Amino acid sequence: MCGIIGYYGTKEIKPILLNGLKRLEYRGYDSAGISIMESSEIYTQKNAGNVSELAKNLKLSEIQGKIGMGHTRWATHGEPTDLNA
Repeated sequence: MCGIIGYYGTKEIKPILLNGLKRLEYRGYDSAGISIMESSEIYTQKNAGNVSELAKNLKLSEIQGKIGMGHTRWATHGEPTDLNA
């Protein structure tokens, strides 16, 4: 199982994605990640652990994109690792 959220709009995207992932965490708590598009670049961060771990380790602080998505993962196949996040 997993949880997926997307956003396209004018508000700051990181809090929206993280809040949405927190609400979807029951769908998957083994790993989480977000991707944000700024200009024509896509920046991604993912890690094993829950959404709080992702928020604590988030390195996308300078990214100001307005399009993005987030994902939570329940490890039904494969180990809950950063690579599999």
